[in-house]
Amino acid sequence: MNSLVKKIVPTKWQQVLRAWLMRRRLRHFPRRTVAHHYCGHPFKVSLQDSLAAGWYDHDWGSMPEIEFLRASRLQPGATVFDLGAHQGVVAMILARTVGEAGLVVAVEGTRHNAQVALENCQLNQVRNIRVRHAVGAEQAGQEMIFSETLNGAMGGNLLPVKVPSVSVDSLAVEYQPPDVVFVDVEGYECQVLAGARQTIRRGADFFVEVHAGVGLEKNGSVSQVLACFAASHYRLFWSQAEGAAFQPLTDETSLPATKFFLIALGGLRPFEPEGTEHAASGL
Repeated sequence: MNSLVKKIVPTKWQQVLRAWLMRRRLRHFPRRTVAHHYCGHPFKVSLQDSLAAGWYDHDWGSMPEIEFLRASRLQPGATVFDLGAHQGVVAMILARTVGEAGLVVAVEGTRHNAQVALENCQLNQVRNIRVRHAVGAEQAGQEMIFSETLNGAMGGNLLPVKVPSVSVDSLAVEYQPPDVVFVDVEGYECQVLAGARQTIRRGADFFVEVHAGVGLEKNGSVSQVLACFAASHYRLFWSQAEGAAFQPLTDETSLPATKFFLIALGGLRPFEPEGTEHAASGL
């Protein structure tokens, strides 16, 4: 049936139908508030769609990336940027980790998700999160085409809307330079990292979900992701699956052709002004 609809129905009307179906599903979803422990933190979470119910209606164990980064810059008082924040659950974990003296900026492109993220922060009286309805990109201040599905992604023709862009470096000017940056942008990693050049040069730590084989190839490559850090004297670590331990990355050829997780620990040398020449380091 889906194939037949795609063949005989104009793209514009397909988009109208998808938008109507999504609104209908959200309207008829049995909304509820649940209480669970996420990485040891008790939170109430508003469930307003089926995807969120599948992700959040159960306790979470520890997140290896958070435990790993706590040994570096994810400390009380730190500033964290969370790009691709969905409904704010990870952002709330990060907010509890950095404490009231810290700050988390949560950027989410799907308006529904950003609104629920705000509600979740209010439910839990988390006051050190700033939720932004925007998308991460190389440059700030642009209107970007975004597929506003429940787990949205840049480009494509699934529920396309225009969403304002921010960059990591523009957020650093608006708020303050981050100590840690989380990136989960469904294949748009290269563009987001290209908008983080100054932040990378300052040596912030990064956690990146690298969507190899599931979207990255439309916008870049694994080599491009790694090259963002190679010239800045970062130490790289990777994990193949959620919940798996991180190991040092010594050779790109050891990486899988499927989605994996990357941690880049910065600060191996002082920040140098832009334009300073330096040799690229290996992995």
